[in-house]
Parts: sequence; C-alpha cells; structure tokens
Amino acid sequence: MERLNLPFIAQRRNECKLTLQEMAEALGFRNASTYLKYEKGEYDFKANHLPVLAKKLRCNMLDLFIRLVC
Repeated sequence: MERLNLPFIAQRRNECKLTLQEMAEALGFRNASTYLKYEKGEYDFKANHLPVLAKKLRCNMLDLFIRLVC
C-alpha cells in the first residue's frame, strides 16, 4: 500500500524555489491557499495532479509516494 509523501512534496517545492501560487496555477487552482490545503493533506490530490506535480517538482512520480508496510 502507498500514500502520498506530503512532506516530500513541500520540501521539493521549497528546494525548487516554487511558490504556492506557482503550484496552484500549474494545477489549475486560483489561489495559493487552495493548493496549500492539498499540500497539508486537507484535500486529496487527484490522479491527474500527479504528473503535473512530478514535472513541476522535477522528480519521478514514484518519488511522490511512501510505501507502507502492512
């Protein structure tokens, strides 16, 4: 089982010097605050967001996930 690695997403965004607003616009959101709710886990990223996240964060899509051991 896997889940999104939200701390990694936030860290990569900071490493890439991307603003919340830049991420929001890339995902089609109007406001940085909306994107932040996704990054904080208040909303769930959708499947169509993942390729955009990987491209903007310059990582592999698999890097966005944490593998959970059951």
